[in-house]
Amino acid sequence: MSACSLHVLATDDSRTFGVSDYEGARARWCPGCGDHSVLASVEKLLASEQLKPEETVFVSGIGCSSRFPHYLSTYGFHGIHGRALPVATGIKLHRPELSVFVVMGDGDCTSIGAGHWVHTLRYNPDMVVMMLDNGIYGLTKNQTSPTTPQGLPSNTQPGGSILMPLNPLSVALGVSNASFVAQTAEFVPAHLYATLKAAFHHRGLSFVRILQRCPVFTPGIFAEAVKKPALVELLVHDDGVVVPEIEAIYKSRIAHDPRDIDRARHLADATETIKLGVYFKDPSRPRYEEVRRVTPRTPQERNDLLNAEFDRYAV
Repeated sequence: MSACSLHVLATDDSRTFGVSDYEGARARWCPGCGDHSVLASVEKLLASEQLKPEETVFVSGIGCSSRFPHYLSTYGFHGIHGRALPVATGIKLHRPELSVFVVMGDGDCTSIGAGHWVHTLRYNPDMVVMMLDNGIYGLTKNQTSPTTPQGLPSNTQPGGSILMPLNPLSVALGVSNASFVAQTAEFVPAHLYATLKAAFHHRGLSFVRILQRCPVFTPGIFAEAVKKPALVELLVHDDGVVVPEIEAIYKSRIAHDPRDIDRARHLADATETIKLGVYFKDPSRPRYEEVRRVTPRTPQERNDLLNAEFDRYAV
């Protein structure tokens, strides 16, 4: 859907939306790529919340997952590597009424964009940040990323990744003013949807790490967890994510109050099993768009300011 058609639709407030109303171009990820599952859950979320396409924005950087804006009929910005978060922050500052989503891969977020990631967590603007983590640079064809499991071969480290992988949850939970940190997996779609829904309703920046399979370069990193549900533990709490329909399969559960940041850090550091759920949540923490509120201006006032700025450089 084009921007012009979005503008026309905005005049009709009697609309209701189904999943198909958010579908954009046909997704061109590899068969079996976890991105397909994430896209389906996002479309379901948009429909369940009845978000107006013209009031919804998806921002991405570079990577397989960063094709997301093309596959949705909302507004979108496909940026450059590692720079999705400052673009999204600018959008939220100037248009705080918009629903803003950010989609990044593990390399895009924790390597190229690591500085922006840490400081945007600290700024805490009200938006949903999804990090799709397949443990590899996939778009550029199999290079080690910060989250690549130790020993996993790649084109840049054929003998296996030398270092222990970076833990995005531990990093996020160590940032002052971070207000929502969760982990889910594309191979547990009901939990994925419930986690995204909780993230959307959080007041502040919701950082969601989504574990995903890459069928080409990292097909085996979550294979055991898919085959053996006992390797997956669910963090459960009334103020977190509870998904009754998967409890018969995933029977290992940990009662965890997401207000307890010290225990959240302990759970994040314990990587023997995959723990899915909300690790930490505090909606009372200050948001960037509140402390750095932009003065509202009419379109004419904005135009006058732009012209005045252009005049400074006129020859």
